Amino acid sequence: MPPLLNLRSFLDVLHDNNQLLTIDVPVDPYLEIAEIHRRVIAQGGPALLFTQVKNSRFPVVTNLFGTAQRLELAFGKRPIHFVQGLVNLVEHAMPPTLGGIWASRSLFLQGLKVGLKSRKKAPILDCCQRPARLTELPMLTSWHSDGGAFVTLPLVYTEHPDGQGHNLGMYRIQRYDDTTTGIHWQIHKGGGFHYFAAEQRHIPLPLTLYIGGPPALMLAAIAPLPENIPELILASLLQGEKLSMIDDPHGGHRLVAEAEFAIKGIVPPHLRKPEGPFGDHYGYNSLQHDYPVFQTSHLYHRKDAIYPATVVGRPKQEDFFIGDFLQELLSPLFPLVMKGVRQLKTFGETGFHCLAAARVTDRYPREAFAAGLRILGEGQLSLTKFLLVTDGAIDVADFPRLWQYILERIQWDRDLFVFANVSQDTLDYTGPSVNKGSKAMMLGLGDRVRELPKEFSGSLPEHCSRPQAYLPGTLVVQGASYASSPSLARDLAQWAGVLEWPVVVLVDSSSEATCSLQEFLWTFFTRFEPANDIHGREQSVHRFHVGLRTPIVFDCRIKPWYTDVLEVDPATKHLVDEKITAMLPRKYW
Repeated sequence: MPPLLNLRSFLDVLHDNNQLLTIDVPVDPYLEIAEIHRRVIAQGGPALLFTQVKNSRFPVVTNLFGTAQRLELAFGKRPIHFVQGLVNLVEHAMPPTLGGIWASRSLFLQGLKVGLKSRKKAPILDCCQRPARLTELPMLTSWHSDGGAFVTLPLVYTEHPDGQGHNLGMYRIQRYDDTTTGIHWQIHKGGGFHYFAAEQRHIPLPLTLYIGGPPALMLAAIAPLPENIPELILASLLQGEKLSMIDDPHGGHRLVAEAEFAIKGIVPPHLRKPEGPFGDHYGYNSLQHDYPVFQTSHLYHRKDAIYPATVVGRPKQEDFFIGDFLQELLSPLFPLVMKGVRQLKTFGETGFHCLAAARVTDRYPREAFAAGLRILGEGQLSLTKFLLVTDGAIDVADFPRLWQYILERIQWDRDLFVFANVSQDTLDYTGPSVNKGSKAMMLGLGDRVRELPKEFSGSLPEHCSRPQAYLPGTLVVQGASYASSPSLARDLAQWAGVLEWPVVVLVDSSSEATCSLQEFLWTFFTRFEPANDIHGREQSVHRFHVGLRTPIVFDCRIKPWYTDVLEVDPATKHLVDEKITAMLPRKYW
C-alpha cells in the first residue's frame, strides 16, 4: 500500500472502497453536523464529507477512523509488524551477528524511511491570514451544553523551552474570537509540561495548532507515548515514509508540509480564562474551568483545505476505534518499558482511563503488585482509576472471562488495594474535586479459591429491586437514588440475602446497566470512586492494609456532584429528523 501523505489521498482511498459519503445538503456546524455524525457512527457507517457548511467556505469531513476497516485502509498492518519486529530484534538479536543483521534487513530498510525531511515548497503555505480569522473555520459545537465551538481534532505542537524535545498532543481548543482560544492542557500531558516549564520562567510558550494532514499525524497526536518519545517520528512510522517539513517564512516552528491548516501563536504565562463546558469522551458533560489562552498571530492553510473533525461523547465513538488500533500498535513495547507486564489493555468502553487490565508475571510473592505499580506510574497510564491484574494465561481484553477469573481467585483481605488522595483524570468527576480522587488495584492470582454463583435466589433490602445476575459472581441491583439514600450501598453490603455474591454493583437502572457489555462497563466504571464507593460486609486493618469481607458493593449510582450524562437536546433531534431523509440513505434515518 502506498503511503497516504495527506488527507485527500486518504479520502480517495475511502471513496474507492465505498467508505466515504458526500453530503451536498447545507448543514450547520452548530449541533447539526455532530448529530448527523452520531447517527451514522452508531450504525457503523462511512466517513462523511459535508460540502456546504454554513458560514464557512471549507468542507468538513468527520468519522474518518470510525471503524476498524478504515484504520486498516489508512495504515494496514505494516507499522504493527514493524514495531513487533523491532521488539523481537531487541529481545533476541543481541548481541548482533551478521546472520541476525541479514535476517532483519527488511526491518532496517523500513527504519531508513522513519524520520523528518525538509521541503522547499509545500501546500500548507498556499494561503496565509495575518492576523488569523478563526471564525471562518467551521469549528463544531457538538452538544447543546457546550460552551462554544471547539476544534475537536486539534494537533497541538509545542517544544520544551530547554530544547528537550517536542510534543504533538490532542488537547481540545475552544474558540473565543477571531484570534484567541482556550487550550485544555490536562494533568500528566506533554504539552502541559512544556507550558509549566515556560511559565516557571515567566515566558510565553510558542504553539502551532495543526488541523488535518496525513492520517498518521492525527493518530500520532492521540498516541499515549512516553513523555520523551517524539510524536512526529511515530507519524513517520505510521505513514511509512519520512514526514515532510518546511520552514515557516515568518519564523518559529517548522511546519508539517501536508497539513490542512496551521495556526501559529503563543500561550502567555499566568493568563487564564474560563474554558468549557464540553461534552467529553467519558459520556458526561465536563464543566467550565480556567485554562491557559492561545493567542494566535497568523493562520496558514491549503488553497483547497478540508476541515477534519470528530465528535466525542458516550462510548463507543470514533476515539474507541483509534484507541484500539493504537493499543495493538504499541502493545509489543509494554514488556520492554515495564518489566513483568506481558499484556495490557485499557477499555475504551469506559473512556480508557477508568479501567485497565494487565497480565503479568508472578515469579515471586507479590511480583504482580510491583508490575501493577509500574503501570500506575507510567505516563498517561498513571491516570488509570481501576486496574485489574492477573498472572493467568488468558486474554485480558476479554472482560467477562477476565472478571470471572479474578473473582474466582481474589482474596479480599489482601488483594484489593485502594490508593486514596491521589490525582485523578481531569474529566472524571467522581472524586471530591477536580483532578483529585483515588485509584484501586485488584489482583487475581494463582489457583481458584471459590465457585461463583450464577443465579440469584436471595432477597434484597428496602429501596433495592430488579436484581440481575449479569456475570458469574456479579449481581447488579437497582437502588433508590443516592440523593435519597446515600447509605444504601453500606446497608446492602450488610444484607444477608446477598451474602453468597462476591460483588454487588448498585446502579440507578439495572435494565440499562445490563442491556449489553458496553453499557455494563460504562455504568460500572465511570460512576464510582474507589475510596468513596467500595463497601464490604466487614472491614479490618492489618499491618496498615484495609481488608474487606464479601459481599463487596460498588456504589455506581449517579451522585449529586456528578456532571450530566450527555443526551441530544430535543430541538437538535427534531431539526435533524426533518432533514436527514435528504442527506443519508434510509438505514441511517
